[in-house]
Amino acid sequence: MTSFDSSPTLTAWRALLAVAVVFVMLATTGWTAVRHPHSDEPRTVALASWARGHVAGRALPDADAPPRRLAQFFATLTAAQRTRLADKYPLVVGNLNGAPVTLRYHANRLALAQARKVERQRMHDARLSPDGRAEALRRMNRFRSMLAEGRHILAFDPSGKGRAAEVFGDLDRADRVSVIVPGVDTNLLTLERSAPMVNAAPVGMAKSLYAAERAARPGTRTAVIAWADYTTPAGIGMDAAIGNLAQRGAVRLNALLGALPGDAPISLFCHSYGSVLCGVAAHELPSRVADIAVAGSPGMRVENAGQLRTGARVWAMRDHDDWIEDVPNLELGGLGHGADPVDPGFGARIVSAGGAVGHSGYFEPGTESLSNFASIGVGAYSSVSCANSDSACHDGVTGSQGI
Repeated sequence: MTSFDSSPTLTAWRALLAVAVVFVMLATTGWTAVRHPHSDEPRTVALASWARGHVAGRALPDADAPPRRLAQFFATLTAAQRTRLADKYPLVVGNLNGAPVTLRYHANRLALAQARKVERQRMHDARLSPDGRAEALRRMNRFRSMLAEGRHILAFDPSGKGRAAEVFGDLDRADRVSVIVPGVDTNLLTLERSAPMVNAAPVGMAKSLYAAERAARPGTRTAVIAWADYTTPAGIGMDAAIGNLAQRGAVRLNALLGALPGDAPISLFCHSYGSVLCGVAAHELPSRVADIAVAGSPGMRVENAGQLRTGARVWAMRDHDDWIEDVPNLELGGLGHGADPVDPGFGARIVSAGGAVGHSGYFEPGTESLSNFASIGVGAYSSVSCANSDSACHDGVTGSQGI
C-alpha cells in the first residue's frame, strides 16, 4: 500500500484541498473588495488641508515622510506650535509616526470628539436608512468609549470601517514594549467587545497582556499597544486566503515600530491573520524587535522560520480546539499562507497554549497561553512553558535577556 507521509500524491491532494477550500469560501462569502478612500472621507480631507499648511512661515512636511524626518520637524517647534498643529489638524497629527506620543494622544482626543459629533448628527439624518442610523449610533458609542478619561489613543481614522491603536502603560518610559497584531474582522466597531468576548478583541487582548506582564515582573515598566491600524479581511473570504492586505499592513506596522520612542526591546503578538502580516513584515523589522509570537496562525507565508529573515526569536502556539488546524498549510498560486508555524519542522519555538479555548481564547486571564505571552513580553524566557512537541523551546535564551 502506498504511504502518504511525504509522497507527491499527498502534496497534490493538499493542493486540491486548498483550491476546494478557496472555492467554498468564494461561494459562501464572495470576494471581499478592499475599500479605497473616497475624496470626501475625513482623513483624506485633512491630509489635503495639511499639504497646503504652514507653521512659522515653513511648509509642513509630507505626512508620509519617514518617521525620523517627522521627529526632526517636531523637535524644531515650540510646545505652543506643536499644540496648534494638533488642534488644527488632529486627524493628521494623531497618525503621524514621528510625532511625540503625548501630542498624538491629544490630537486623537480632538479627532474622536469631532467624529462623535458627526455620528450624532448622522443618527438623526432622515436620508439614511434605519440600518445606517443604527450604525451611526454604534459608532458614536464607540467614539464616546474611546474618549473615556485615561485612554491613550495612538492612532485613529474614522474613514470607512475605521482603524485605531491604543496604548496601555507609559510608552515613553517603558523597559519592554509589546504590540498586539489582530486578525480578520478588526475595525473600530470590533476594537473592543463585551463579555464573554472581551478578551477576543484587540483592546481586551492588550489589557489582559498588560496585567499579566505586570504580574510576571512588577519591577519592569511595560507598555502594550493594541494595534488595529491596518485594513483586515472581512470574514473568511478571498482576502483572508491571500496576502495583499497583510503586505499593506506590514508597511504600516514597520512604520509604527520604526517610530516608537526609546530603545526598549519590542515583542510582537500576532493572532490569526495578524500572524500572516507579521510574517510578511519580519524581514524589515527594526533590530529592537526581539520576539515574534504567533497564535492560531494559518501560516506566515514562508516554509520555515529561517525564511522570515529576522533576528527576532519566533514563538508559536495553537490550542488543540482551534479550528485553524483544519486549514491546509500550503501556498499555491498566491492562495494560502505556507507552512504551519507549530509544525516542529518549521523551526519556531513551540509553546504551550494550555487553558486557551478555541481560536479566540489565547488572551484569557488564567490561561497558560497568556502566561507564556507575558513571560515573552517581559523577557522572562526561562518561565515559558514549552509545548510537548518542543520541550526545549527556551533553550539558548536567558530569563533576563533584554531587561
